[in-house]
Amino acid sequence: MSSENTATSTSDEQQRRERALTDRVIASWAGTSDERLKEILTSLTEHLHAFVRDVRLTEDEWAKGIEFLRAVGDITDDRRQEFILLSDVFGVSMQTVTVSNEAVGNATEATVFGPFFVDDSPEIPQGGDLSNGAPGQPCWIEGTVTDTDGNPVPGARIEIWEADDDGFYDVQYDDDRTAARGHLFADDEGRFRLWGLTPTPYAIPHDGPVGALLEKTGRSPMRPAHLHFMVTAAGKRTLITHIFVRGGDHIDSDAVFGVKDSLITDFVEQEPGTPTPDGRDLGDRSWSRVRFDIVLAPETA
Repeated sequence: MSSENTATSTSDEQQRRERALTDRVIASWAGTSDERLKEILTSLTEHLHAFVRDVRLTEDEWAKGIEFLRAVGDITDDRRQEFILLSDVFGVSMQTVTVSNEAVGNATEATVFGPFFVDDSPEIPQGGDLSNGAPGQPCWIEGTVTDTDGNPVPGARIEIWEADDDGFYDVQYDDDRTAARGHLFADDEGRFRLWGLTPTPYAIPHDGPVGALLEKTGRSPMRPAHLHFMVTAAGKRTLITHIFVRGGDHIDSDAVFGVKDSLITDFVEQEPGTPTPDGRDLGDRSWSRVRFDIVLAPETA
């Protein structure tokens, strides 16, 4: 129901009462000393009240919404953040990323962080293997880190993490394994190279209230295959992003709206026996390779 339709279906007196309540709540924040907090609370109140008026929310619907949020809280713990998942499927997480990472020249676009990053990942050398026994097809990953003027960024820290071939991150297992994650540092020319796994699609956790919401609305919980990156360097804006497999499943229906055209990348399949860039012997296994050249925006951006 549009606000125009609402206006014609409610009396002038009804509209006056509804607006008066909104104004009173907004006025209640007037004493907030933190100006940014006041701005956020005022705008949030305005938009929440407008939503209630726009859809003519009933008390029963409001109660069901509260019950849904209670269920989201009940399933949240130190290993699972259902509220972040809820933000993700509404696109709020991605919109926040978009707003917070203003476009700067040719800088690589950012996307959602995801819930599976872990501090203190193992350091791997140039040409090393971050899979650490995780199942999946080997993938040679290489690229450069430069600034927006094309200058190399030596020493940039490059964090990479991904799901295994079964669609799970190491932290989703109960055995405290560390696999398919690690970090390395760009060399003096800004280059990096390592072995990982060819990414595969997987489902976001959908055994809770957010999953029930997706099922009720006919939406898939699947994410397209991707590799996560976080790149940090002095004087540069931290980049949190991931790259997606061109032509892969679910590219056009990512459950968390993280796909951007500039991040869709060619993962080139290599037949068994094809020589590897570093001479690694993979026997009769196929492998893939991908190039991802990273451009960091200046920190002041």
